[in-house]
Amino acid sequence: MKSLILAIDQGTTSTRAIAFGRTDDGGLRPVAVSQIELAQHFPHPGWVEHDAAEIWDATLQTCREVVRKAGGVGRFAAIGITNQRETSVIWDASTGEPLHRAIVWQDRRTADATAKLAAAGHEPEVQAATGLILDPYFSASKFAWLLDAVPGSRARAEKGEVKLGTIESWLIWKLTGGVSHVTDATNASRTSLMDLRTRQWRPELAELFNVPMTGLPEIRGCADHLGESEPSLFGAALPIHGAAGDQQAALVGHGALNAGDAKITYGTGAFLVANVGAEPVTSSTRLLGTLGYEAQGTAAWALEGSIFSAGSAIQWLRDGLKVISESRQSEAMAQGLKDNGGVYLVPGFTGLGAPWWEPEARGTIVGLTRDSGPAHMVRAALESLAYQTHDLLDALGKDGAPTLSVLKVDGGVTANAFAMQFVADICDVTVERPAFQEMTALGAAKLAALGCGLIDTLDAASAEAPAVWRPRMAAEERARLLKGWRGAVKAAIIAAQ
Repeated sequence: MKSLILAIDQGTTSTRAIAFGRTDDGGLRPVAVSQIELAQHFPHPGWVEHDAAEIWDATLQTCREVVRKAGGVGRFAAIGITNQRETSVIWDASTGEPLHRAIVWQDRRTADATAKLAAAGHEPEVQAATGLILDPYFSASKFAWLLDAVPGSRARAEKGEVKLGTIESWLIWKLTGGVSHVTDATNASRTSLMDLRTRQWRPELAELFNVPMTGLPEIRGCADHLGESEPSLFGAALPIHGAAGDQQAALVGHGALNAGDAKITYGTGAFLVANVGAEPVTSSTRLLGTLGYEAQGTAAWALEGSIFSAGSAIQWLRDGLKVISESRQSEAMAQGLKDNGGVYLVPGFTGLGAPWWEPEARGTIVGLTRDSGPAHMVRAALESLAYQTHDLLDALGKDGAPTLSVLKVDGGVTANAFAMQFVADICDVTVERPAFQEMTALGAAKLAALGCGLIDTLDAASAEAPAVWRPRMAAEERARLLKGWRGAVKAAIIAAQ
């Protein structure tokens, strides 16, 4: 019986495949998993690249392993895909080979190009159409850079010989043997090229960014039929029935489907997504208007705040400073101090995201004294997650969103109980972490299961109780710490000017 979903979760640091099976209460549970770490390349300061061919090889390997573990391809009903958003790929339509390394969402190489567009007064029109500000974060300027970097590719793209897309488009192209060049509406909403209301490419924006529309994929809904995998890949063809960018997939995974629901994913970066309902909302605080999901004729919009460095700050402590040998050591080190000793870390390693949007900012440490040691650095890195989350929630409130009573969280950093309690304390909100953590993969699986008819609704809740952290910090202490954080951010921004 075809009762399983093959979910592909292609992230910034790894590629993962998970098989999900339907539960008696209409939910989904994991059955098998395979994961491969992904190499990152840093050719210049502020540049971050991935090898798209490596991503495809890892995807194929993990999927085949999961299909084997789960009992064979005959048990699978469909494939769902979730992916690192904004990461941009250029490839040859005839050979299917990438023409350049993929430019990762964190990459800042197009900061000058987007700054020139902003200086020329184009940001209001871009934000009005797309919900996004002008920033190198988004895919359009990355596409333009790739077309300029690969000789002849712009002319070839205009003739349909070169294709552009984000990671899910690349994977669907490879899975279908080049038959389907499609994207889902959530990933398209992160390019700066899609009209948020019509959910179609906007020709004026393609012209503004100098990106030929002939190279772009067709936009589809998140639970639409997106193509059929080649039979030779897994032993039989599987329909691809769901796709969403990782943060929107996590929104679906959490079941945050109603206006006022919100989640934040703490991964390499951290991403707050708040469901605002059936109409787009334009932010006055430089949060991002985006599409939450679109499935079977129903669409929900969202406001989003993006933190560029979250888990990557912990990785830096481990791999750069080498003050810890394993990420899990950070919790005990932080708890070993009575307070932060006045030390703040602003992790602007690849610039600052919302609500600051300072692409040239870099990591900054303030408040060091002779008493400061490695544990203070570790604690400051963990505390920075909470301060940045507070900034996003504050901006969300200023945009008129209802005050949150519960903040749903997921991602690797949520295993750190010190960090989660500090988020609850600084943000003065109850933090709730589901028992099953892979919300992005679960969201992709839900969309695929809905698309192929395996489930009837996206809102099935987990029967397992979540972990909960409630605020317990005094208001005066919270205000004192936030004042120190604001001073540190100001110092980071001034240093970048």
